Amino acid sequence: MDYSISFPNLGIYFEHVGKTLRIGNFEIAYYGIMIAVGMMLGITAVTARARETGQKPDDYVDIAVWTMLFAIIGARLYYVLFSWKEYRDDLLSVFNIREGGLAIYGGLIAGSITAVLMARRKKIPFPTVLDTCVIGVPIGQILGRWGNFFNREAFGTYTNGLLAMRLPVSAVRQDEITAEMWEHAAALGDVQYIQAHPTFLYEGIWNTCLLIVLFLLRNKTKFKGELFLIYLAGYGTGRFFIEMLRTDQLLIPGTAIPVSMVVSAGAVILSVILILKCRRGQSGGTGEGHSA
Repeated sequence: MDYSISFPNLGIYFEHVGKTLRIGNFEIAYYGIMIAVGMMLGITAVTARARETGQKPDDYVDIAVWTMLFAIIGARLYYVLFSWKEYRDDLLSVFNIREGGLAIYGGLIAGSITAVLMARRKKIPFPTVLDTCVIGVPIGQILGRWGNFFNREAFGTYTNGLLAMRLPVSAVRQDEITAEMWEHAAALGDVQYIQAHPTFLYEGIWNTCLLIVLFLLRNKTKFKGELFLIYLAGYGTGRFFIEMLRTDQLLIPGTAIPVSMVVSAGAVILSVILILKCRRGQSGGTGEGHSA
């Protein structure tokens, strides 16, 4: 198999990008490594935010660990639910996440439910938990998208634009190659290549910008929970448009409608409504931030 990844219009060529790291006779998927690093950096950011706002960092270590655990489970179940045809004949493959297959919205749903329960247990207001933990979410997402890079997944339709990514056909899932991509496929020697939008990169850049916005606004919100709603609106906006390009869309059963676009639109609308409503309710206040 050819393990190259290149961005020909940028003049960037990687001749060998492996999917796993071998230590002796043991192999660790880079996807898993990136997820693990993202989790550790996310927890570090959350505990730093807790310390900054006068809360107990140890409480948030507990909250983050349990939330991330169930977020991964939720992300996998969400993906399997909307890709059931791929797993119904091989149920054990449900437990194999080495090749990817985690859906962020499933993780957000399961993680939020877990956070509710942990907030009650720790006797911390749920909106406060959301605002404290949300700093760590885009960090995990950014690293997770680079896990997609190593797995050659989460790419988009054909493009010959500046950021076009070239991948060997043998290294990607065949059902994610569209007719247009086959039409523009090219052979170099005995290897056939496709070109695609690097949507993993688009989302990684978008999440980096979103992280910066959250960091700058962390002490300037008007009510508890606003920072999380800003994240939800920001992420949903970017994901809605990026999802249009992807070839591995999860569809609402019986339709050709990408479920992530529906969820993204709903998240943006709901978040904006809640922000406007709550800010209007705070208009008579002092204007101090309340996201601690």
